[in-house]
Amino acid sequence: MNELTKQLAEQAELLQFVNGMTCYRQQHKLEKLAQLIVQECSSVAIDNGCGDFVDIEQKLFEHFGVET
Repeated sequence: MNELTKQLAEQAELLQFVNGMTCYRQQHKLEKLAQLIVQECSSVAIDNGCGDFVDIEQKLFEHFGVET
């Protein structure tokens, strides 16, 4: 998970503190959510004539630090 995704998780209050350390609740689900959001954004961009699906999706995955 990249820094942007961590910041967004904090803003959404999807973290907790355990023994002085920050822990993300169900990190794998948070990463899956990021992946689904990227895919949905890509679809919207393509539907509106904003470019090539694979190129847009890859750029969004990189931006959010999502592994495919």
